[in-house]
Order: sequence, then structure tokens, then C-alpha cells
Amino acid sequence: MSNADMRGRFVWHELVTTDPDAASDFYSKVVPWKAQASHMPSYTLWMAGKTQVGGLTGLPEGAAADTPPHWIVYIGTDDLDATVVEAERLGGKVIKGATEIPNMGRFAVLADPQGATFAVYTPPPGPTPEGSTDPSGPGAFNWHELSTTDYAAALDFYVELFGWEKGPAHDMGAMGTYQLINQNGAQVGGIYNLNTPSTPPHWLSYVGVVDCEKATAAAKAAGARILNGPMEVPGGSWITMMMDPQGGAFAVVEPPKAAAQKAAAKAKKPKTAAKADTPAAATPPAPEPKAAKKPAGKAAAKKGKGPAKKAPTKKAVAKKAVKKAVKKVAKKAVKKAAKKAVKKVAKKAAGKAVKKGPVAKRAAAKSTSAKRGKSAAKKK
Repeated sequence: MSNADMRGRFVWHELVTTDPDAASDFYSKVVPWKAQASHMPSYTLWMAGKTQVGGLTGLPEGAAADTPPHWIVYIGTDDLDATVVEAERLGGKVIKGATEIPNMGRFAVLADPQGATFAVYTPPPGPTPEGSTDPSGPGAFNWHELSTTDYAAALDFYVELFGWEKGPAHDMGAMGTYQLINQNGAQVGGIYNLNTPSTPPHWLSYVGVVDCEKATAAAKAAGARILNGPMEVPGGSWITMMMDPQGGAFAVVEPPKAAAQKAAAKAKKPKTAAKADTPAAATPPAPEPKAAKKPAGKAAAKKGKGPAKKAPTKKAVAKKAVKKAVKKVAKKAVKKAAKKAVKKVAKKAAGKAVKKGPVAKRAAAKSTSAKRGKSAAKKK
């Protein structure tokens, strides 16, 4: 990437805090980062895999006692000095003048007309240092949000300074307008007006995570203050805004699940099946061939001239198997009930036969004769 291509890109993110060691432990538990020592003293690199995505350092000497921990975004420019001059002309302020980092380029810290702080950076000649080269991957900063007091004026400032483009605007009702910003045709962030006058204008950066809910729970367990979320936003992403234990504000974002699942399914499918991305339920059935609509005679079917039988679907096979099983169970139940009924009837009939049959009559007669004999004996 040439320096000319750097203009307007979010190229670096830096956490300035009161306790770098504690911050290093915290972020390693919440987002997919690992801390790595740099060649500069008192400066730690944030690594997402093998990619450098940002830095960590303590508050600079001479900083005001009430300076809170904060993240600062670095925006690329091909000419640092010219950008600083232009920012002042447009109403911005210089917080820290152009400064050189040995073998790493030059930077300056500015504030826009509404007061939001940001930095501008020009890399040294030669290959561009590693940064957020994969904005869609876990651990990379992939969205940037400016909360300000006049979103329209702020947009004009950044468009003029960095060549950003005005994207679509979304009406958020009582919360006002959310103005999207584009850089080289791609959406990179949004701008909106603050609803709380006590909060100063500021940039908020979003870190990509695989699971927003898990990242939020881990942050809370590690001492973070949850400001908002987890919540779903238009487009299907899930976000949480929070402050780390020292007070640095940041956010995490989980990409839309539907998009992630679709991408995973598409990656697994062979190239020949690329057209099958549409859900089966939404795919209209293909029209049957005209020949298949005409019934063929038995002779034609025997000779193989009739239409080919359509292979049964898995659903049809399953339905047939269930029907067969139900029929079998019902048949067995009926057979068992019938057998039981027949046995009961037979037993009842046998009982009646015993009571009314010849054997029963002879036994009754014999009993009557015996009774008469006993009676006669008593009379004598």
C-alpha cells in the first residue's frame, strides 16, 4: 500500500491508560488479543494472531492529573504537515504537534471543531507497517463511531480533511440521525449527536469478536462497566459498549449470524453447488416436462417407454415408514383385543354350559334325592 492510499484510513488504535499491566490482563480476557513487547520502551503491542492492531501505553509525563484513560484513533494521511495545517483552517485544534517516531513515521494529535480528539499518521517511506489489514476478522477494529454535538458540521470537517464520503442517514427517532461515513466506497463508521450534554464528543472503536454475549460476560467478570448491550443492531450484528476497569471506553461487535453461517456453508459446498444457496423452502419447484403430465399405458410402462418414476423424497419415505409402523401396531392391538374378547366369551359360555348342561342337571337331581332320603329318615 502506498502512502497515497493511506489517506482517510483508520490505521492504528492506541490505549493510553493509568495501569498498562492491568489493562493488558483485562483485554486479553475479553477480545482475541495477546500483548507483545515492542522496540519502544513502555509501549506494548496488541496482536490479533500475527497482525498488529494497536498499542498500549501509560499516560504521558506532564499529563493533567484528571486526564482519564482513553482510546485514540489514528487516521492515515500522505502528508502530515499539510493535514495539520488544513485541520486548523477547518476549525480544528492541534493538541500535540508533528512528532517523529524513529523508523516508524510521524504523527500529530488533533481535535475536531466539536472537540473530539484523534491522531493523524504518516508512515515512513517503504513497506507499510502492519496494522488492521483484515477489518472483518476477530480481534480487528472494524467500526468507528463519532458521538458529537453537531453531526452535520463534523461530517463536513472530516469529508474535507480526509476525503470521506457521506453515506446513507438513518432516522433513530428520539435519538436523532445516524449518519454513515464511507471511505473509498466502503462503510467504515457513523456519526450521531450526543443525548447527554455532560459527555464530551469522542470517537468509539469497535473490536470484532466471535460471540458478543461471551465477550460481555468475560468483561463484566473482569471488572468492566457495561454501558449498553448486548443488543442487536440493524443488519443483524450484536454489540456491547463498555468501559474497562481503568475507564477506557470501547465496544465489541459480533458479525451477523446469518451472514457467518451462509459464508461457512458456502465454503463447504463444491463449486457446482454454488447455486444452491437459496433455502429449499424459498426455491420455486421446477416445472415438470410436458411428457411427464401424460399418463402412459401398462404396455408402454412394461417396455420402458413410459415416463420414469420420480424417486421418492426423504420426506415421503419417512411418511410411508411411519404409516406402515402405525398400521402394524394397530393391527397387533386389534388382534390382541379380539383374542382377549374371544377368550372371555368362551369362558362365559363354558360357565353357562356347566350350570345348565346334563352333568349339572344330574348333580342337581342327585342332591335333591339325597335331601329327600334324609327327610324320610327323620320321619321314621
